[in-house]
Amino acid sequence: MNPLSRQTYFVRVGGCGSVLLVLILLSPGIGTESSMCGWRDAWRAKLGIEISADELRGRPSADFDGDGRISESERQGFVQAAEAIFDLRFPRTLLALQVGITLALCGATFQVLFRNALATPYTLGIASGGSLGALVAIRLGWQLTLLGISCLSLSAFVGAVGVVAVVYSIGRGSRRLTSNELLLAGVTMGLFCSAMMMLVTAVSDERQTFAMVRWMMGSLDPVGPLEVTSLLPLVVPAWVVLVLSGRALNQYRLGDELAEARGVNVGALQAVCVLCCTLATAGVVAKCGPIGFVGLVVPHIVALLFGRDCRLLLPISAFAGGAFLIICDWSAQLSMRLAGWVTGRHLGSATLPIGVVTAIIGVPTFLALLRMRRK
Repeated sequence: MNPLSRQTYFVRVGGCGSVLLVLILLSPGIGTESSMCGWRDAWRAKLGIEISADELRGRPSADFDGDGRISESERQGFVQAAEAIFDLRFPRTLLALQVGITLALCGATFQVLFRNALATPYTLGIASGGSLGALVAIRLGWQLTLLGISCLSLSAFVGAVGVVAVVYSIGRGSRRLTSNELLLAGVTMGLFCSAMMMLVTAVSDERQTFAMVRWMMGSLDPVGPLEVTSLLPLVVPAWVVLVLSGRALNQYRLGDELAEARGVNVGALQAVCVLCCTLATAGVVAKCGPIGFVGLVVPHIVALLFGRDCRLLLPISAFAGGAFLIICDWSAQLSMRLAGWVTGRHLGSATLPIGVVTAIIGVPTFLALLRMRRK
């Protein structure tokens, strides 16, 4: 494996982190609700930096009565509206950031861990188990909350973790399951959960079926500032552990025997990585539903651009996943505004399901990069 200098590491990782930071700073001014003000106005309003009437002169979004003058009440109304836009957009961006980082980082880890280019964060049946749990909660009409967590999210989390627990219980015994066998067990459990999901859907009414289908599309619905922190206890420890496992995963890629000869405890590495990925991904599925393609496409794009050294692959995949999902979230909102302009209809604040957008953007991008790589 080629040596990785400290300067190269910080330049590449720092550059990707800077791009992500720019996207986060721009996010309050992009979306269906932000046509009246830009990102500077949103940040200034939120931080309490004064926006004078002279700055707003000539802006239709601030001149409510159209008389060409900006009164104090109009200025205050603009500031309040800009702050409301920030409170609506920024938490949603932070949620997209957490979800994108988690899915891309777990996807990159699973692709190395299972030595399979098609492995995703949902490989062990996490998405199918979580979806089955959520669909059961919708079918039974569970609407209670426990410690601020809805029964829907709690059921999805329990279903996701439960499926992985079943997969790992199969591997207990005198001989540990190989990566391929574990992968096969996860796929099999995922297919079983998919069949049970169809059964639950078949015995549900129209309203419940619509709610189930909508949940399965994935969602980054507007969340409050406090709600956006609910994922952090699950995902942040996983981020730290997985990124710090980069050196060990580099050795693991060379084979179990060679990795153990170089001091890597292969069994412990597999168990810790799978546990971290399972808990983090289960939390994402419980909060936002299954959002596909991020964990599959983003690590491959990063590998094509920066190589497969896990010391770079893991942190850059995390940054790229966060940036990718933020851009997809923008596209989900702006596309409906564009559709309204084309059709001449007012679509309000409607947005495309985020799972649809990740596929529309991610797949062509990946295929284009793959074709460039071939040439």
